[in-house]
Amino acid sequence: MGRVPGPLPDGEPVPDEGTLPGDALERLGRKPFGVYVHVPFCRTRCGYCDFNTYTDLDGLQSSYAETVARELHLARRVLGQTPPVETVFIGGGTPTLLPSADLGLVLRTIDEVFGLAPGAEVTTEANPDSVDARSLEELRAAGFTRISLGMQSAVPHVLAALDRTHTPGRPEQAVAEARRAGFEQVSLDLIYGAPGESDADWQTSLDVALAAEPTHVSAYALIVEEGTQLGAQVRRGEVPMPDDDVLADRYLMAEASLSSLGWYEVSNWGEPCRHNLAYWQGGDWWGAGPGAHSHVGGVRWWNAKHPAAYAQRLAAGRSPALAREVLTAEDERVERVLLEVRLRTGLKLDVLRRPGLAAAARFVEDGLLERAAHQQGAAVLTLRGRLLADAVVRDLVD
Repeated sequence: MGRVPGPLPDGEPVPDEGTLPGDALERLGRKPFGVYVHVPFCRTRCGYCDFNTYTDLDGLQSSYAETVARELHLARRVLGQTPPVETVFIGGGTPTLLPSADLGLVLRTIDEVFGLAPGAEVTTEANPDSVDARSLEELRAAGFTRISLGMQSAVPHVLAALDRTHTPGRPEQAVAEARRAGFEQVSLDLIYGAPGESDADWQTSLDVALAAEPTHVSAYALIVEEGTQLGAQVRRGEVPMPDDDVLADRYLMAEASLSSLGWYEVSNWGEPCRHNLAYWQGGDWWGAGPGAHSHVGGVRWWNAKHPAAYAQRLAAGRSPALAREVLTAEDERVERVLLEVRLRTGLKLDVLRRPGLAAAARFVEDGLLERAAHQQGAAVLTLRGRLLADAVVRDLVD
């Protein structure tokens, strides 16, 4: 996807001009086209985070919007004529550490280079303490329609365990400010399973999030990643590894509280994020920024990770892409299974081979899958199936 977790995989070299195989370009336009922009700057690095972020690059931050604009112009040369951009997602990092004018410049460049489709969804992520009423008004005036706020928790000691810098109450204020600024969609992100979090703490976070009346809520289990500060603490025995049974119980609590919004993906409730839906449904997108991933017509590539290396390649007139892979038909089939089964619309069963079909029938009998209401010939995870989604997928891909 567009976001940049962990180390980048190996792949084949990308031509300096960034050219794509002709087959990929021929497929462009068959599916929705979006743009992801990665902003790798943060004030502090959260202990659980393994995204491609940096806290000490002020010199690169001031010229970052112009650097990204350079890549977007390169993208147009590589892709030629493209369909209008249906979704834009600016993620990080903390995109709103950049001035609103810089984010507006990035969006204007996307519109000038590709053209924004009528009714395009334009999202930026933000920390609750990285925006205020004025900056939200500026972002809305620049053309942003959706904002995703990293709330994570409403409980002080849980926020401290997650190294979050905002205070309880600030996310709800930011939601209200975004509404007054005219944002059509406001999302809150939550994390459950942090060290020291109790069931009561998690319920408090769910209640506070719902009371703020967002249009969308994401709730993700805390994952302990290698190479993070939290990973080192777990390895040294300073904090416990999150317990799978506790995480399952917290997920059930989330579903009970957020069911009024309605789930559309295993970890997401409310009005769907169209940009993320395009990822899950195999759409095409250009990912701009250090380490950002792109996908067009069955070709996936990823940029140099460090912002300095990324900027240097563009300044030299070279593509920032570090490597790429051309997906086989089997690769694409497996990815469809992995991603589409997570959606409430379900997975079309004709993508499964004989062992996968047999597994699907068994999962229906076991109450993990059921017939999809929104798509004929498709199966969707039950609530119990959502708890065991990884195990279900392993058998379906056979």
